[in-house]
Amino acid sequence: MTEEEKIFAGKLFDLTDPELLKIKHETHAACQRYNALDEYDPERKEIIKRIMGNVGENFRFQGPMQINYGKHMHIGDNFIANFNFTAMDDGPIYIGNNVSIGPNVSLMATNHPLIASERVTHLKDGRRIVTEFAPPIRIEDDVWIACNVTVIAGVTIGKGAVIGAGSVVTRDIPAGYVAAGSPCRPLYEITKEHSCKDLIAEEDREKYAHFF
Repeated sequence: MTEEEKIFAGKLFDLTDPELLKIKHETHAACQRYNALDEYDPERKEIIKRIMGNVGENFRFQGPMQINYGKHMHIGDNFIANFNFTAMDDGPIYIGNNVSIGPNVSLMATNHPLIASERVTHLKDGRRIVTEFAPPIRIEDDVWIACNVTVIAGVTIGKGAVIGAGSVVTRDIPAGYVAAGSPCRPLYEITKEHSCKDLIAEEDREKYAHFF
């Protein structure tokens, strides 16, 4: 297997592998270019389409952003990421439709062995390698992740969940729940009682008719 194939097989891989370094360098350069452009420059959308594994319709990355591989990310329709979005997509990151991500959010689909000699290894030929393993992150449809959240490798966030500001998500979050904390835990289920329809201005009632 190539080092990249080992990622998707759930095996340890060498992050110093030249082919992996090449992918990351090209993506990092694309991020630098993206961040330097005006937020309405049409080239921005072309950069995203070029570096991502796939991305749906109506996406917006406010920028600045930093993505590690790009090609390991799969994003649905109507995606938005606010300022300072970071994705360590060493392992795959799957994001559904209608997902909103607040400022300063990090998706960290990467991990290292805990034993130091397994993490940094000196081979017989004198080369030094650094090993990782990279369980995927899955964010299902209609999720909102608030500001300053970190999502750790191997986590699934269920459909319609809301992750509170400042959380560190280390375990799966069930669909339809508000969850928060470090570590992040489900707090309560989202119900019709949480509707904001009473905040709708009278002139907007037709616009938001689906709330009623």
